[in-house]
Amino acid sequence: MSINLISDTVTRPTPAMLQAMLHAEVGDDVFGEDPSVNALEAKAAVLFGKAAAVYCPSGTMTNQIALKVHTQPLDEVICDEYSHIYQYEVGGYAFNSGIGINLIKGQNGKITSEQIAAAIKPDYDWLPRTSLVVLENTANKGGGSYYTLEEIRPIRQLCTERGLKLHLDGARLFNALVETGENPQQVGALFDSISICLSKGLGAPVGSLLIGDAAFIRQARRVRKALGGGMRQAGYLAAAGIYALDHHVMRLKTDNERARQIGQVLQALPYVATVRPVQTNIVIFDVQSPYTAATFLEKLAEQGIKAAAFGPQTIRFVTHLDFTDTMLQQTLEILCKL
Repeated sequence: MSINLISDTVTRPTPAMLQAMLHAEVGDDVFGEDPSVNALEAKAAVLFGKAAAVYCPSGTMTNQIALKVHTQPLDEVICDEYSHIYQYEVGGYAFNSGIGINLIKGQNGKITSEQIAAAIKPDYDWLPRTSLVVLENTANKGGGSYYTLEEIRPIRQLCTERGLKLHLDGARLFNALVETGENPQQVGALFDSISICLSKGLGAPVGSLLIGDAAFIRQARRVRKALGGGMRQAGYLAAAGIYALDHHVMRLKTDNERARQIGQVLQALPYVATVRPVQTNIVIFDVQSPYTAATFLEKLAEQGIKAAAFGPQTIRFVTHLDFTDTMLQQTLEILCKL
């Protein structure tokens, strides 16, 4: 049995999702004539209490569009040092938007209003203008850590007082919401824009949504086109997104619980030095002698398990829709035997 824990992006559409895709009504989305895309965008906007949304091929694109619309060249964005927009989007903030980045050393990928306030630049000609704050929820490189509403509210208040926009990279947001019990409209009320991914834990094959007010989304559509993100009969993919939002949100609790079980077992193993707190579906841990990350991955591969290195001694597992209870038990047995 092959077990893939590299990422929750490896999921395949379920048979029911494939049926929804097969029967999708489609048109040309660039002309606004794909009814399935329109339905997905409207659904997402209502879900978060916003006016509009735009469907894009990837979360990197939705984040990059948000940066472009919220800023001007010579501005800067504040974010945690582990943020996806800094770590894994090829420096797109500079390439696409001509802006700088102001990194904060947070706690497991999370930053506070006090840290943000201290990082805002004064208004001098020789400094970039601070104009945007980006939070990532859940924080991938932070081990799947998440913000609660109570943690976000003072950041929202600070941004309002200082005239800053606030964007949420919510690629795995629903993994957090099923833990906190908070609802998407409460989240939507605190952000100027929100990006959610449909192709991670929610199990759709492609796509992310950028959500915001009407004027923001009108400009976002123009930027999407400029970045090559205008799709045609995208309704077949959008139908998968609709199915995912309707059927795959609450089951994320299962992914989170399976990740916690892995984390608990890892903590007792002699070759594991540390395990980050497991809050959602990501498990990050450090191995020690006799292993390095590379040699540990080789041992896992021999047993049919795929995972990712997150540093010379660091490994990441991500649980997901296609990781079953049988796979969980097999993984735990293999880890205990290594």
